[in-house]
Amino acid sequence: MSEHAGALTMKEALRAVAPGTEVRDGLERILRGRTGALIVLGWNEQVAQLCSDGIELDVEFSATRLRELAKMDGAVVVDHSRGRIVRANVQLTPDTAIPTTETGMRHRTAARVARQTGLPVITVSKSMEVVALFLGAERHVLESSTAILGRANQAIATLERYTTRLEEVSRALTALEFTDMVTIRDVAVVLQRLEMVRRIAAEIDDYVAELGTDGRLVALQLDELNRGVSRDRSLVLRDYVAYPSELGAAESHLTWLNSSELVDFSIVARALGWKDPQGLGLDLPVTPRGHRMLARIPRVPSVVADSIIAQLGPLPAILAASEEDLLTVDGVGPLRARAVHDGLDRLAQVTVIDRFV
Repeated sequence: MSEHAGALTMKEALRAVAPGTEVRDGLERILRGRTGALIVLGWNEQVAQLCSDGIELDVEFSATRLRELAKMDGAVVVDHSRGRIVRANVQLTPDTAIPTTETGMRHRTAARVARQTGLPVITVSKSMEVVALFLGAERHVLESSTAILGRANQAIATLERYTTRLEEVSRALTALEFTDMVTIRDVAVVLQRLEMVRRIAAEIDDYVAELGTDGRLVALQLDELNRGVSRDRSLVLRDYVAYPSELGAAESHLTWLNSSELVDFSIVARALGWKDPQGLGLDLPVTPRGHRMLARIPRVPSVVADSIIAQLGPLPAILAASEEDLLTVDGVGPLRARAVHDGLDRLAQVTVIDRFV
């Protein structure tokens, strides 16, 4: 990530040079022409101070212009936000005290300019035929769509398997919630799967950003497989975090668990803030608050669900509540009271059928 406030992320920079963009077309032309290039994607006062000599242009950007201007030895500076080529054949003079592990002159310059300005800088290697994108302290080699699609499709297949398993453990948790037999282990299993699915989806989303127009089908598959996962993760956390005031800390803790920690249910359980004075460990019984179940009932906003939970108590109490009890909650009228009461009954019946049929 860049050190500069408001700077682009690597994913945003990759979208700017993805297949289907004018910039990527220009880079492909440079590669086919077997010439090198040094391109700064951004223009501000700081970049202007790093530019020495060169040609002032301020002309409309096009792939063919970029290709022709790259034939000169100097750098090309593009104001990407305005779609203009600002300078060409420029000598860039970044601070030489900025550390870099790059060896070639062009790549050292790109790495230093990227760190000093927080803007994306692209190099095209004439000898290696490699395009590299520098942003902040990061360096990313732009690969062919074929190579990225291969990895993306493997990740999609993995996501499908994990999503199927997530559905299974989520249904099991639902059945246990209706019988008030949930343990910390049951919650940890679901949260682990939710987090794994989230991480695989995030990886695929990076591929989609890099693929540009070539990633449309992958994006559609990702959207279908990942729909509702973030919401479900949030609802499970709200139902089972030990202290609601520590919800943000629990979510952050879960997000930053490494791979080896995530497969340990005890560590996942500790992320929820649970202490175990009874010594039951993962078999400690817990009661859901009811956010996850109420979210499944149509036309019950989260603010109303919060009021129901705050006034009537956790899920077992809500399941036992009559329509008259529900009517005492702010924001719940006769129609909504019936919808909540009947909706929870239907969910319980469907859960029992799914479990035993």
